[in-house]
Amino acid sequence: MVFAVQNRNALINPSWEEELYKYITGITQNKGQKMLAINGTTNHIHFFIGMRPTCCLSDLVREIKKSSNTFIKEKRYTNYNFKWQEGFGAFSYGHSQLTDVIQYIKTQKEHHRKKTFKEEYLAFLEAFEIEFKDEYLFEWIDD
Repeated sequence: MVFAVQNRNALINPSWEEELYKYITGITQNKGQKMLAINGTTNHIHFFIGMRPTCCLSDLVREIKKSSNTFIKEKRYTNYNFKWQEGFGAFSYGHSQLTDVIQYIKTQKEHHRKKTFKEEYLAFLEAFEIEFKDEYLFEWIDD
C-alpha cells in the first residue's frame, strides 16, 4: 500500500517516523494482518502486508489513516495540521517477490533521491497495467 500526506506536505519528521511506523504496524497486527515492511519519506509511506482473505483492505486503510492521524496529533509531533490525503494505492505481489518488495520499501529514502513520488506512483500503475483517469489520482504538487 502507498498513501500520502495531505497536499504532499513534508510533515513526517525522521525524528518520529519510527514511532509512527510502529503504531501503524500495531494497528495492522491488531486487525489480524502481518506487517512485512513499512517505510517512507517525509510526504508518503509504503507498507507491505501479508493479507488474510477475510481482510477488507479499504477498512484496514481507513482505520490506519484515522488512528494514525489521531496518534500524530495527540503526540504533537507537528505544529501543522497533519492529515493523510484521500485515497491510496494497493498492489499485489506473489510470494517469490517478497524479498524484492521488502528491499524496495526499506530503501525508500534513497530511491526518492532519484525519482519523485508522482513518477514512482505512475510507474506502479503502468507496471500493473492499471488504467486510470488523472482526476482520480492523488492531488499532485509539481516538484
